Amino acid sequence: MGVGCKLTGAEFDSMVERGAFDTIGPRKIELIRGELRFMNPAGPVHDDHIDYLTRWSTDHTSAQDATIRVQCGFICDDDRPEPDVLWLKPKRYGRTRPTAADVMLLIEVSDSSLATDLQEKADLYAESGVAEYWVVDIPGQRMHVMSHSDGHHYRHIEIIVPPNPLSPKCRPSAILNTAELFEVPRE
Repeated sequence: MGVGCKLTGAEFDSMVERGAFDTIGPRKIELIRGELRFMNPAGPVHDDHIDYLTRWSTDHTSAQDATIRVQCGFICDDDRPEPDVLWLKPKRYGRTRPTAADVMLLIEVSDSSLATDLQEKADLYAESGVAEYWVVDIPGQRMHVMSHSDGHHYRHIEIIVPPNPLSPKCRPSAILNTAELFEVPRE
């Protein structure tokens, strides 16, 4: 019988700084609830949705409004998730990772990880105080929009389906065209 070992965020950060994960190649890893978790490689539809959201994010913000990060980690209490898109308070983060208090909007694009994104990660982000969390549900062709954390869970959960538009609370003028988002180009 094996014995598991939980890591702290500080231990994970130290391992990253020392290059402990350099040998795993292009695979990405997160620290969630003290466990190292390999992230599933993204497919073309997942990547297309991230590209669309990245363009939308940068088109609707300036450097004075938000810092946009794509597939980068942040400090979420003792966890180190790497969400698909982050809208952060506008500044350069230099030698430190942003914290949950810096996150204005967090977006996960989900094609194979929907249950984890809607349950475990939603609770994790709510517990750490992330103000607004969106899950792009590729198979369901809908957006799960969560806000108003009570410190454990999001109290306000809304499902947006195309063609209904969506805007982040931190920037209501940034209107996301959900019909376009879910329209995957044919080859």
